Amino acid sequence: MSRPTATSRSHGLGAARRRCLTASAGAVAALAVVSSVAGAAVASRVVSEASNSTLKENVVVDGHGRTLYALHPESIHHVLCRSRSCFEAWPPLTVRSASVKLEAGHGVEGRLGLLHRSDGKLQVTLRGMPLYRFAGDTAKGQASGEGIRTFGGTWHAVKAEAHSSTAPTGTTSPTTNTPPMTPPAYGY
Repeated sequence: MSRPTATSRSHGLGAARRRCLTASAGAVAALAVVSSVAGAAVASRVVSEASNSTLKENVVVDGHGRTLYALHPESIHHVLCRSRSCFEAWPPLTVRSASVKLEAGHGVEGRLGLLHRSDGKLQVTLRGMPLYRFAGDTAKGQASGEGIRTFGGTWHAVKAEAHSSTAPTGTTSPTTNTPPMTPPAYGY
């Protein structure tokens, strides 16, 4: 009986390795196709609805449950919050890429969109209003930015329902004879 030589053993192992690598490559390719299809279908929920006991309203919140605000009369065509000091007090709600599929949680009415800021950031908008957080809110359920008059307008928590205005009922825009309120200092 003859013993297999080193050459014949390596040819046998080579064929087995090739079959194993081919099967592995096929599995990896199939997994890549499945994950890319699944990734394309996944939306990013950027806003949700939450009941706010202070305001006694359902408001729009970010992914961490923090109240979102809009500056009245700001819109995507008339941006008022542009300075560093405004962004420090009112950080914009942003996403990393324009390819993110924006999705609103149950109860949030209106169309989500993106505002391309001059600094290159992509700010989320709802119903044509740029969305912001308030630096003075440090936890879920807080709405301490409600009614602050600064940066050319008045800040209001965004209501979840589209037919609700961002301004509370009975509130009017500031007039020239009403002195603007400044936000409280929070040690920035």
